[in-house]
Order: sequence, then structure tokens, then C-alpha cells
Amino acid sequence: MPEIELSAGTIDYEDTGGDDPVIVLVHGLGFDESVWSGVTEALRPDFRVLVPVLPLGSHRRPMRAASDLSAHGIARLLAEFMDRLDLCDVTLVQNDTGTAQLLVGVRDERIARLVLTSCEALDNYPPGVQGRLLSAASRTPGGLFLLVQSFRFPALARTRISLGGMAKNPLPKELIARWYRPLLTSPLIRRDFGKFLRSTRKDCYLEAADHLPRYTRPALVAWGAEDRMMPPATGRRLARLLPRSRYVEIPGARTLVQLDNPTALVDEIRRFVKDNPLPGEGGGRG
Repeated sequence: MPEIELSAGTIDYEDTGGDDPVIVLVHGLGFDESVWSGVTEALRPDFRVLVPVLPLGSHRRPMRAASDLSAHGIARLLAEFMDRLDLCDVTLVQNDTGTAQLLVGVRDERIARLVLTSCEALDNYPPGVQGRLLSAASRTPGGLFLLVQSFRFPALARTRISLGGMAKNPLPKELIARWYRPLLTSPLIRRDFGKFLRSTRKDCYLEAADHLPRYTRPALVAWGAEDRMMPPATGRRLARLLPRSRYVEIPGARTLVQLDNPTALVDEIRRFVKDNPLPGEGGGRG
């Protein structure tokens, strides 16, 4: 994978290449680029798809010790990533974490189209039982280390209060092992992960919501119809704040819509891009 030096440290990223319209896929807490693999492969014939591996627990390279790894710090790194690669007219697709919302009205000049799939928003932060458990563990001496050990056992990781609550379909054990290997093997990755969790502020996305009504570019809110951690009601409220948004529910999907029903999500992204062409794109991509 290519890598790029950012202010917080070096990150890996996937890049399908080409000169087609740019889509940036953003993963959530404890995932890497592989969580988007099915969507990336489906979109690559018609788009340049990039997936940065943000320092959210499954990154392979620890960040500098003094780096800001709060939600706002991660959002700034995402903006810096787009700046460094000079990505323009980006269709930004977010899942799980609410990072993209923190760019609206602050660093959104490179975002032409915004797609928010099931993610943290409004007062649902930290989200669900899983989010509250992680937040509490990060503030208890030794708690995060002990909690992370559960990911050594796929059966525990698949329980409802863990990854199992985020996906309707059983998650492959090889993916679980891949996502959590950095946390299990590197104290510095656990340090980065803990910094993010301990920076949680309950009002983080409520404050971000104040900017959303001023985002007048096209937006798609595509929510898992069976999401328990990020309830569809939150997605509907989020969509009402975005003036040019369309709300859809992805059938048979929970939070990880890109794994539960990648075909439906890709279809919605393609339709969204086609219905909202940019200058020079003609009728969009279908």
C-alpha cells in the first residue's frame, strides 16, 4: 500500500488510481481499509477510490506521541490527507465514526458530495452499548487492555455487545483477526486508541449539527435498516438537518452496511453521483 506523511505521523492508504471522479471511503473505530473492500472493488471501474487508514485502532503505524487523536483531530487528519493528495470534488463516504460531520463548515472545501452511512451523530455519542463500554474501559486502569483481549476469540467478538451488534451477518474470523492484530500486539497502537476514546465529549456531534444546515451541497444519508447501535431514527434526524439530502435505508444491514449489503450501498452511491453531477461530469456515472 502507498503511504503518506501527515502531521500526526505516517498513514497507509488504498488508491485504485485513475482520473475518474474521486470517492474517499472513511472507516470507523477499530477498522481498516479492508472493511470497505467489497465497495472499493465494485466502484473502481468508474471511480478513483481512496481509503485512508486513519489512526483509530487498526492502523499499523503508531502516531507521534503528542498528536491530537480526538474526534476533531482525526477529522483534521482526514482533511490533511485530501489536501496532501490535492483531491478535488471529493465524494466523501463515512461509516461508523462521525468524522466527516466535523469537517462541515470547517474544512469542507474539497467535499463536493457527502455520504453518511450509519455513524455517530447528534446525541448518540458514544454510540450504543459498545461505545459506552469502550469509553468506560479507556478510563479504567488496565481496562482497555483487558477488553481488547476479548478480540483474540472470534466467538466473543461476535457477541451483541461487541462486533456482533454492528453486523447482521457473521463477521469472518480472518477479518476480526486482521482488524485487532495491531491493538493486540502493539502498546503504541493501544496508546493511540486510548487517546481517541478518552477524548470523547458527549456534545461533540451535537455541536457539529449546528453547521449541517449550512451545507448546501448534495448529501446522501444511507442507514442500516436494522441498525441497533446507530438507530435509523438518528439517521432520519440527521438527514433533516442537511438541506439537499436524501435519506435511504439499506435493507438487511446494521452499522456495517458495507459488509451486510454492499450491493445496495454501491447502487445508492452510484445513483447519488448520477443524480448530482458536477461540472464536467456530464450525466454522472451510472
